Amino acid sequence: MGRQRKRMVAGEAAPPPRKDEKPSAFHRKEKKKKLDLGKVFINISIGLCIFSLIWFFYALYMRSSLAKRVITLHPSPPVLDAHSSSAKVSPERFWGSYRPQVYFGMKTRSPNSIVTGMMWMRQFSDTDVNLRHTCEQGDRLHGYGWLMHDGLTFGVQEIRDNDFTLTTEFVKRMGGDHGGDWTWRVTAKQHVSNSAPQAPVISLMFYAAADTQGSLEAHVEERNRLASITGFSEELGNFKITFRKPVTGELSSAKYASYNYLQTVSPGLEKLTDIVKHSLNRKFVYSPPSGEKRHYIAVDKYKSPHHQNQQKPADTRKESDFVVHQVTVQTPFQIEVLFESGSFHNRPNQLVGSVLTQELEKRKAEFDAKFKKTFGLESNAYNQAHVKFGKAALSNMLGGMGYFYGQSVVQSVHNEYPLLYPTGALFTAVPSRSFFPRGFLWDEGFHQLLLSKWDPQVTREAIGHWLDLINVEGWIPREQILGDEARSKVPAEFIVQRNANANPPTLFLALQELIEQLSLEEAESQPTLLFLRRLFPRLKTWFEWYNTTQTGPLPNSYRWRGRDKDTNLFLNPKTLTSGLDDYPRASHPSADERHVDLHCWMALSSGIMASIARLLGEPHQDYERSHQVLSDNNLLNELHWSEQLRAFSDFGNHTQNVSLQQEKVYVPPGQPRHQFPVTRSVRLVRRAPKKQYVNALGYVSLFPFLLHILTPDSPKLEHIFRDMRDPNKLWTPYGLRSLSKADPLYMKRNTEHDAPYWRGPIWINVNYLAVRALHYYRNTEGPYQEKAATLYDELRTNLINNVYRQYTETGYIWEQYNDSTGRGQGSHPFTGWSSLTLLMMAEQY
Repeated sequence: MGRQRKRMVAGEAAPPPRKDEKPSAFHRKEKKKKLDLGKVFINISIGLCIFSLIWFFYALYMRSSLAKRVITLHPSPPVLDAHSSSAKVSPERFWGSYRPQVYFGMKTRSPNSIVTGMMWMRQFSDTDVNLRHTCEQGDRLHGYGWLMHDGLTFGVQEIRDNDFTLTTEFVKRMGGDHGGDWTWRVTAKQHVSNSAPQAPVISLMFYAAADTQGSLEAHVEERNRLASITGFSEELGNFKITFRKPVTGELSSAKYASYNYLQTVSPGLEKLTDIVKHSLNRKFVYSPPSGEKRHYIAVDKYKSPHHQNQQKPADTRKESDFVVHQVTVQTPFQIEVLFESGSFHNRPNQLVGSVLTQELEKRKAEFDAKFKKTFGLESNAYNQAHVKFGKAALSNMLGGMGYFYGQSVVQSVHNEYPLLYPTGALFTAVPSRSFFPRGFLWDEGFHQLLLSKWDPQVTREAIGHWLDLINVEGWIPREQILGDEARSKVPAEFIVQRNANANPPTLFLALQELIEQLSLEEAESQPTLLFLRRLFPRLKTWFEWYNTTQTGPLPNSYRWRGRDKDTNLFLNPKTLTSGLDDYPRASHPSADERHVDLHCWMALSSGIMASIARLLGEPHQDYERSHQVLSDNNLLNELHWSEQLRAFSDFGNHTQNVSLQQEKVYVPPGQPRHQFPVTRSVRLVRRAPKKQYVNALGYVSLFPFLLHILTPDSPKLEHIFRDMRDPNKLWTPYGLRSLSKADPLYMKRNTEHDAPYWRGPIWINVNYLAVRALHYYRNTEGPYQEKAATLYDELRTNLINNVYRQYTETGYIWEQYNDSTGRGQGSHPFTGWSSLTLLMMAEQY
């Protein structure tokens, strides 16, 4: 009997196949298909993981790479050799008055120089401690500045305090391997008008400080008179500073004086004033042979103001030697300080007394002769007072040259936090010794227009230093704050430089001047041609940077980046990067803006790039084409001519119906007001903005004329000349105002704390460009030649007369001038671009 088959019950599992039973072909295919899909899925997953990891690490690498670009210097060879400022290569420029932020001081053009300087204070005065050291507007001096300075070998400065005048003079003498010797002479005289019964008693404090390298040793005689300092540093070798006793005059006898000295250490040059202040003591007695004994203030032991138990941040900087010699003496008197280099072995005599006087007179005569030959003011019928003013304008710019060394603080969109830029040096003129004693990119182009007439080598070195600070992107930090001493004078919000932000490329103006100076004599042209050859790779990258980062929304249009973003806090958000700060732009910043001044700067720059490329035998066609396109008056009209304003204008998202009003803060009844936010002035927009021309008539409207972009037969010149000469718009008896008197924002505050800056006041740099342009159009054939000539004579005369009058009345050249009264205002002395008045006097453009 065969076996009976077991009956299958629903839900009961099928018996497992026998080991020797093969699965059907269908089942084998299904299994294989499932295995293949699984493998594919696993492989895809692994692939995606690997790709994600690669992408993650690539993104990290790119982020790191992009973040580092902002602090990666340009790869081309530097314009200036690493040792170009050294005593060996440039001994005659090694020592100089390269500390513009102090009233009187000298240092070398080296990274960590031994610095020397002078402080002073009036004894027995009504005020407590009136110590003077760094140039401060709050010191309220009657005037200070260089009367003569050749930028190389000597300088004469006058400092007028309340009841006495200090004349500081220095002369350098070459010799040895470390920049030679120099001597200071300080002469103090009581003001003739001073009716005080006794002549003022003054304390002068001469000091030397080692900036992180080098050592100083004090040599004391007669118990507390510091006779000399000896020292050593890598740049200077061995040296000696001798403090001679005060005398009444060069051949007169010694005067009674009290002496004190301080020998300590300093953590940084910006601390020198505080260290002296905290070392002062009233215990000393001034007892002249004839006269009453009185207690006076003098340096004593330095005690840190921080208590031992008080918490203070650790200062990681290396402390350096600091030695101060104080001499207290009654006016009139004269003191000499002598620096002697240890490597100057064949010194004929000491540079003191009558030898110093002879050297000073010789240098003054040489300066006068060169000034006359260079500027020829006498031939323009100027009197001696005007010539003296012209010499002061030039000398203050030369005496305001600074040598800075340190690191900028920079940031790009790829950095979470600011980074330190590579350490670098900068030899530059400064706008103002009291308020802006540092390098500004757009100011420097104007500075070098004047200095290139006097000494083209100074201009080549200054431009070389600026372009050696360019990064691989082609960006130059527009404000150079190098070193702790420079940083101590800058508000915190201005320290970080952002790599999207430009400044007008005014260095091209100075380069244009150097090109025009090129002589047919090969020997004379050689230094400039060699300089341009080394400069050109960096110049190309800089020019391209503007053409990639500052382009506008339409072809061949341009837009300044870096406008203020807190639009509700400003009547009109500032555009610091344009150099014209609060000048009215589009009320609501956007990517749709077109800025006419930047368009004109690029038209000028492209033309100069073409000239330089041709000179060097480099490809110039692209620059030439750029220049032709950007200078095309039809394009300029299409992008920037406003028919409503009948002037050139910016374009953007704009409304004029804005005002500032106090913010309303609700305070519940019975609640104390001080617990709630302080009310602010905020912007009220009464009509929504729309894309349109900004229609603000002022300096920006003039740029096609200022930079000679308009052809001499352009009918637009007629409108520009009419607006310039209209007293209700731009014309004043003192120069052209920055914003039309008819503009809604004329002399309006930008915030409750932000006074008008470029909204009416007269600025000399733009007025210089206007006079220069009028000179160009009056000498170029065209229908407006006669009108340009008339305006030229009037505007030039008004500007010169007012700047000169304010100088004689106030003792200063000023940052800007009031458009209603002509009165100098803003920071002072401002012997940066305001010194261009000299070029107007000389009619040199």
